[in-house]
Amino acid sequence: QVQLLESGGGLVQSGGSLRLSCAASGSIFRINDMAWYRQAPGKEREQVAIITSTAMTRYADSVKGRFTVSRDNAKSTVWLQMNSLKPEDTAVYYCLAAIATGFSTPFRAVWGQGTQVTVSS
Repeated sequence: QVQLLESGGGLVQSGGSLRLSCAASGSIFRINDMAWYRQAPGKEREQVAIITSTAMTRYADSVKGRFTVSRDNAKSTVWLQMNSLKPEDTAVYYCLAAIATGFSTPFRAVWGQGTQVTVSS
């Protein structure tokens, strides 16, 4: 059983910062890409940032220059540092990781439970 546990969400004023964490636990052989998504009320879930196992990153245009994704492979953890937050960043943020539980098993997408981020104006 593999799980992703997220933390770090909360309420912050516009212009503030938050740091989200997502730690994988369980029977993990290898983790490939790790990503952050978000879903605002009434909107579709969108990808915010992605980081490969070799630390290559890509960001949604709406967060470029404000958000930074990083990871520690030894700790099976990914972070999302969010600066200069805006009210439109308000959403539930989800962690996603492609995880293999054995040498010959395929990578499987695993989602975290989500953490609420609310930015007040």
